[in-house]
Amino acid sequence: MIGHLKGTLIYQDLKSVILDVDGVGYKIHTNAVELEKNKQISFWTYLAVRENALDLYGFQKKEELDFFELLISVSGIGPKSAMAILSVASISNLRHAISTGDTSHLVKVSGVGRKSAEKIVLELKDKLDGLSADMTIAQAGDVDALEALKSLGYGEREVREVLKKITDAANTNDKIKKALKLLS
Repeated sequence: MIGHLKGTLIYQDLKSVILDVDGVGYKIHTNAVELEKNKQISFWTYLAVRENALDLYGFQKKEELDFFELLISVSGIGPKSAMAILSVASISNLRHAISTGDTSHLVKVSGVGRKSAEKIVLELKDKLDGLSADMTIAQAGDVDALEALKSLGYGEREVREVLKKITDAANTNDKIKKALKLLS
């Protein structure tokens, strides 16, 4: 199986990249944000084998790959749904949501209804043994900051991308202020 690829980025669109590895172009489905063309980059990969296709799904962090594999272990959740779930929120927020039984992040994903979200929570709650009980203030404030910025008219996807970049905010208000600076 293909577990990791390192090469030169030669093309990127919204859902995939093409990575040149020693003259072979691999199409990798990913949620990666703007990457620089003609630069060396590496992906942790998952090879999905179907009857009529071999699809590579790529992640810049090993933690993302591990969480992706947890998601697809739930019956009824395929690789495309798992990628969509990972694009909705950070892994720490998804872990927290699953451990507390909060399905709000999951039902926002196209194709994941209330029953599927509850199934994900039910099946993964016990598997998330590495989750620490004390969540940081910055992680807890992500949801509040997201909702506040959305109410100001910003798109959910762009707000999520900006919030992922903010790591040094002490509270929700600081997070919102820094996000507003980055968005404008």
